[in-house]
Amino acid sequence: MTRPFRFSAVLRMADSGKAWAEKARRLEDSGFDALLVPDHLVGPRFAPVAAMTAAACATSRLKVGTLVFANDFRHPAILAKEASTVDVLSGGRLEIGLGTGWMAHDYDRAGLTLDPPGVRIARLAEAITVMKGLWAGGPFSYEGRHYTLRGLEQDPCPLQRPGPRLMLGGGGPKMLKLAAREADVINVTMRVKADGSGPDTADSGPVAFRKKIDIIREEAGDRFDQIELGTSILQIGMGHDVETWSAANPSAQADTPQVLVGSPDEIRDKLRHWRDEHGITNYVLHNEHDLEAFTPIVAELAGR
Repeated sequence: MTRPFRFSAVLRMADSGKAWAEKARRLEDSGFDALLVPDHLVGPRFAPVAAMTAAACATSRLKVGTLVFANDFRHPAILAKEASTVDVLSGGRLEIGLGTGWMAHDYDRAGLTLDPPGVRIARLAEAITVMKGLWAGGPFSYEGRHYTLRGLEQDPCPLQRPGPRLMLGGGGPKMLKLAAREADVINVTMRVKADGSGPDTADSGPVAFRKKIDIIREEAGDRFDQIELGTSILQIGMGHDVETWSAANPSAQADTPQVLVGSPDEIRDKLRHWRDEHGITNYVLHNEHDLEAFTPIVAELAGR
């Protein structure tokens, strides 16, 4: 069975609460499924929990989520409580994205330690176990290398049961394998450099992109058909400079679904190709300046 397309957009800031609410309603009216907010300490971005809550209160259908919460910035018990609250206040419209945290500027400028990728991924795996355990309800205990909980019980639980849909993003094999085991949605990206300086362009292009899908399929086994595969659209058309605040690098991804160049018909055909041949159905528009160009495509393809 072919999954229908789902489209989300990353929004970062507005000049006021009213302007933010108007942006959220515009997304909802245009057929987007979700508004996602990033989680970085540097750059012009709202903090995610308040921004998601405000967007949910301004809309009735639009889901809200993150691309993605940096696990290193919060204890998972704190994040589980925040997520449950947002899910209840939004009427069950939270889709939570999680990642390790990776951007060196965030760590350097806040005086945080950027551990090696393997340590951050292991810590994230424990955090997912903690959050899912707390969302299940009742006292929860856990003893791990990174986290210890002793009979913690949180109220409220998420409105969605057994919890909000979980998105994990990544490009390296360890992260993709974790996502294959734990995620409901996987956002396939380029691998990032271990030092947090940006994407690793050696891990680019359509061959590398398809290999990531193969890694997910092999690790997921019987649950592969339950996973929704997606990616971020880094560029629509030609001629856009990469914003100074962005770590995204579309230059090496021209032949993947992360870069969409051509007429509207050609873009629609490319999306259908990656959906029908490789199962990519969940697309996240990375740049707000691409909304005008992409909205007519969303109107035609969303839910189909």
